Amino acid sequence: QVRLVESGGGLVQAGGSLSVSCTASGIIFRINSMAWYRQAPGKQRELVAAITSLGMTNYADSVKGRFIIPRDNAKNTVTLQMNNLNPEYTAVYSCTAVLRRCGTSYPGGYWGQGTQVTVSS
Repeated sequence: QVRLVESGGGLVQAGGSLSVSCTASGIIFRINSMAWYRQAPGKQRELVAAITSLGMTNYADSVKGRFIIPRDNAKNTVTLQMNNLNPEYTAVYSCTAVLRRCGTSYPGGYWGQGTQVTVSS
């Protein structure tokens, strides 16, 4: 069984920084890509940042220059480093991974439970 477990998050003042991390566990053959999504109250879930196994990244326009998504392939971990936060970034941040489990032929998508990030003004 594969699990994605997020950590970090919490309350931060506007202009501050915060990091959230996500670790995939289980019998994993290979992780293709990992990403962070967020869902603010009353809004649709949106992609924040993504990274492939080769380190290619993609960021939402609203976070370019503010967020970084480093990945540690050896630890099956992805982090979202968030800088210069503003209250509009308040949301539940969820980790997702496209990975292939040992003993399977095709990759599948997995989600973490989400972690709350609140930015106060």
